[in-house]
Amino acid sequence: MALPAERLKTLIEAALFVAGRPLTASELKASVLADYPVTGRYVQLLLAELKQDYSARGVELKEVASGWRFQARQEYADELSRLWSERAPRYSRAVMETLTLIAYRQPITRAEIEAIRGVAVSSQIVNTLKDRGWVRSVGHKEVVGRPELLATTRDFLDYFNLQSLEQLPELDPELQQPLPGLPGEGSDA
Repeated sequence: MALPAERLKTLIEAALFVAGRPLTASELKASVLADYPVTGRYVQLLLAELKQDYSARGVELKEVASGWRFQARQEYADELSRLWSERAPRYSRAVMETLTLIAYRQPITRAEIEAIRGVAVSSQIVNTLKDRGWVRSVGHKEVVGRPELLATTRDFLDYFNLQSLEQLPELDPELQQPLPGLPGEGSDA
């Protein structure tokens, strides 16, 4: 059963509002649009039109790593934060430095993070990032002791409004250089 484009667009809009999580074009096509003869490309076109429709509103349609979602525009964050009495958790500098190193150098071990930061990384820091869903274990490095390799998750990308790691801000070129003495980075270890 074919529907006019405007009706399909409002159906997609409704689905994105009630889903409670980002949805991909494929998920939309396989669920709420399953009864309609639409291609993935057409769904993408409808999403692009819907994004344009919201370009001058307080909410925007944003594509993140997990799919498409509606969210408040960043420019209203301060005013909207007054809706919640509890504040967002504040993360220590150590947690944020660790997260940054994982994001830019993943997969990375705790020992490599410690070598870069020059201080120990407590299990609590790594557990905080895992509990938040921003970091996960992606295996073990094939060296003595087989340390856990850490990497970021889709939740990390979604939280920071990114579709991929390529959208992370560029680092100063000096910070991108391999550090001597780290296993696998400029040493024979």
